[in-house]
Amino acid sequence: MPGTLYIVATPIGNLEDITLRALRILKEVDLIAAEDTRHTHHLLEHFGIRTPLTSYHEHNEMAKARQLLERLKTGQNIALVSDAGTPAISDPGYRLLVEAVKADIQIVPLPGASALSTVLSASGLPTDRFAFEGFMPAKKNARREKLQSLRTESRTLIFYEAPHRLKETLSDLSAIFGPREMVVAREITKVHEEFLRGSIDELIERLADREILGEVTLVIRGSKGELGISEDDLKAEIRKLKAAGMRVKDIAASMGEKYQYAKKEIYRLAIESTHKETGRDKERQN
Repeated sequence: MPGTLYIVATPIGNLEDITLRALRILKEVDLIAAEDTRHTHHLLEHFGIRTPLTSYHEHNEMAKARQLLERLKTGQNIALVSDAGTPAISDPGYRLLVEAVKADIQIVPLPGASALSTVLSASGLPTDRFAFEGFMPAKKNARREKLQSLRTESRTLIFYEAPHRLKETLSDLSAIFGPREMVVAREITKVHEEFLRGSIDELIERLADREILGEVTLVIRGSKGELGISEDDLKAEIRKLKAAGMRVKDIAASMGEKYQYAKKEIYRLAIESTHKETGRDKERQN
């Protein structure tokens, strides 16, 4: 009889978040396939688990998947773990899962910690419909193309990001998504856990002089309409550009291209805003 492949979620920071079932399975299996054996060794040592470890990561995934599959076929039970969270969710594991499915190996998932669901649940943004996009592309052009393709997505968007790229990513989000509400979460479940909430530009300002440490998860409100921005947000950006000294004609051209919005409509909103401001000024003078 072939063995069973267990997909075991491990803590994303706080070791107390591991489940009792996960501890039992990690003790009972014949082998644990880990993304980083040194990292997983600390977890096992903490709970007194002596099960043998083998490495399974993105650089040896193809060759190691075949080896692990052969062991499963001979009847061994294997637990797959990543450094933190749920394996195969933006972590190694997918190739092994595919091969196990093809070979009719029993796959048993053990639910547990995941930055994706943990941050979303506390974000304060809509949770009924969301799209998880994993890690942003590292290169600027590829990242901007990716964001451009998601600009009109109405579901809440979730990304993982490396701390050293966060500021660049926020800048690209501001340029492509405009004044949209979002959450930056870092060091989730750890001592320095932090949730930063506000518009994209507000968070850029708050993080400008800070060194970003720890794993980062981004949650961004989805588009409010076909064009990815509400009329209220358009008006807010128009006021911001006017205050910076930009001419109405240039505002219409810039924002029309940015949001693929009719330039004459942007122009109308800008003129209306000007009339309202002029009216308020006259009232103050009277």
